[in-house]
Amino acid sequence: MTVAPPLCTIVPPYVLDRLAEAGHEPAARSLLLDAAHRSTRHTAPPTASADHGAPGTAGTAGLSRVIADTGHSRRLPGRTVRTEGQAPVADRSVDHAYDGLGATFALYADAFGRRSVDGHGLRLDATVHYGRDYDNAFWNGNQMVFGDGDGEVFGDFTACVDVIGHELTHGVTQFTAALEYRDQPGALNESVSDVFGSLVKQYALRQGAADADWLIGAGLLAPGVQGVALRSMKAPGTAYDDPRLGKDPQPAHMRDYVRTGEDNGGVHINSGIPNHAFYLLATALGGSAWECAGRIWYDALTGRRLPADADFTAFSRATVAAAKARYPDRSPIADTVTAAWAQVGVSPG
Repeated sequence: MTVAPPLCTIVPPYVLDRLAEAGHEPAARSLLLDAAHRSTRHTAPPTASADHGAPGTAGTAGLSRVIADTGHSRRLPGRTVRTEGQAPVADRSVDHAYDGLGATFALYADAFGRRSVDGHGLRLDATVHYGRDYDNAFWNGNQMVFGDGDGEVFGDFTACVDVIGHELTHGVTQFTAALEYRDQPGALNESVSDVFGSLVKQYALRQGAADADWLIGAGLLAPGVQGVALRSMKAPGTAYDDPRLGKDPQPAHMRDYVRTGEDNGGVHINSGIPNHAFYLLATALGGSAWECAGRIWYDALTGRRLPADADFTAFSRATVAAAKARYPDRSPIADTVTAAWAQVGVSPG
């Protein structure tokens, strides 16, 4: 199967829209750049969804990273400034990007036996200092791109390892389930990236589920912004409430599901529902979230039975099936998965 990967940005378009409408010029410029990249993705050659399983071996021996710098231009990929094995350089954005790519590779390799986003050791490329005051970061189907932020609302997008893990997981989804980027399949696409972005951070910090903050983009908002992150998996809808950004619109339960024509049918909004289901599962199981809850979600994502148009019910069923297959002698785990989905109003049936 072949798909044209969507442009997946960490800051939702409705956030930038609100800022632009209030006269925030960096947000307005960022929206134009995002629109241009989305147009490019629509006309780009399709990319194979090559791996629906979990090939590869554990460990980071096959890790290969290339970090480039556009020097605030918009010409990708830019000038190469650090490659695999080279020492840190005098640029925090370069080193943060390098380390974040490595942390993401490490989670997938060590916890799931996956070699890079494609499962076959794909080189991880990233570009920093993209544009001027660019208020976003994205995976474009081939590489990561990071803006510096405007310093007034958003800071440097390389500074949050969960943001890097989130965006690279869009690559994992691209090469596995290839979930459609609209409505519930799109919300699952975003949620899976939030789940594994959070797990990248937890794995890097060696945090248990009870100790994690379950925030996506903590530290990304500039001083003075009334908020703690872009999203909260623990308490969707509470990440920010700011005069400029508005209020976090994410629901935590299906009774509050948002039906909208914006944001590809609310992919960044309704992702709060499966996000919260994962949080409930991980904290109910306890311990390190990547060891059991994360394994179940990974198996569901990479299983051959998950269709590209899977809705929340289909994915919940896939996770229950994955739990039964992975832990056949531990039936309470599958029951806990079912209960977590039930708490957000989704019934696996």
